[in-house]
Amino acid sequence: MTNQVVQQHKPTKLTDLVLDRVKQMQDTQDLSLPKNYNASNALNAAFLELQKVQDRNHRPALEVCSHDSIVKSLLDMTLQGLSPAKDQCYFIVYGNELQMQRSYFGTIAAVKRLDGVQKVRAEVVHQDDAFEIGSNEDMELVVKQFAPSFENQDKPIIGAFAMIKTDEGTDFTVMTKKEIDQSWAQTRQKNNKVQQNFSQEMAKRTVLNRAAKMFINTSDDSDLLTGAINDTTSNEYDDERRDVTPVEDEKQSTDELLEGFQKSQEAKAKGISNNGNSNEGGEASEEVSDGQTELFNEGTIKPADEADS
Repeated sequence: MTNQVVQQHKPTKLTDLVLDRVKQMQDTQDLSLPKNYNASNALNAAFLELQKVQDRNHRPALEVCSHDSIVKSLLDMTLQGLSPAKDQCYFIVYGNELQMQRSYFGTIAAVKRLDGVQKVRAEVVHQDDAFEIGSNEDMELVVKQFAPSFENQDKPIIGAFAMIKTDEGTDFTVMTKKEIDQSWAQTRQKNNKVQQNFSQEMAKRTVLNRAAKMFINTSDDSDLLTGAINDTTSNEYDDERRDVTPVEDEKQSTDELLEGFQKSQEAKAKGISNNGNSNEGGEASEEVSDGQTELFNEGTIKPADEADS
């Protein structure tokens, strides 16, 4: 019985650890979170969401995933000011690794946090839509014309583009349908029915991820924010295969956090006990692997089957 109780409270301690780490970053590393963002609420929402996440063998993510990957996923989510309660991110199991991935709306929210960004948007181009690209005087790609037609909504998608408008100008990223298909073909989630059934939203997400990747690397913003955005983009960026083996430096950093948190909990235990109320709503009623047949909520696509490690 004792081991069972410890197992139930372990994830909660990890969320407390992440919150303590974020507060430390705010004090010592000039981390600035969005004004209306409540990190504690976002972590609680993530904890509830994690209780629903399973791997492809229907095993709970909180049991099969390493502490390192759970801490890193929660920390990346918080640094970017995201919350699963707003459908801005979700969690996927790869082997024994947990990864946080942004939705289309999550990428918009994260990029908007960068200094000078005014607007972020992505659109798909259907067959027979009026669409023209060109270049400006600095030889930068621009979209000269985009005139979608209601009559073309059910016609095949021929491409997609993303726009990031800043104080200094507008950056465009354009992908043809062939490029999008090549990107999807390189994902670990083979035969992904979400990409087939919700191709418009998934195409927007793919081109926006590419735009974010290119834009972030030229940003002068905080390394904490840009690093978290870049890292998550690498997790979900379809054009790259990713090794999910933890980097030694990241593992060491997480181990140090866990050790420090454990010591603080031992000190608190001398006079304070855990009331155990943080495990509410813990019934695992949904399976991530079934997400490929679920409808999306206002454009947010749920993940399909988890891939083999």
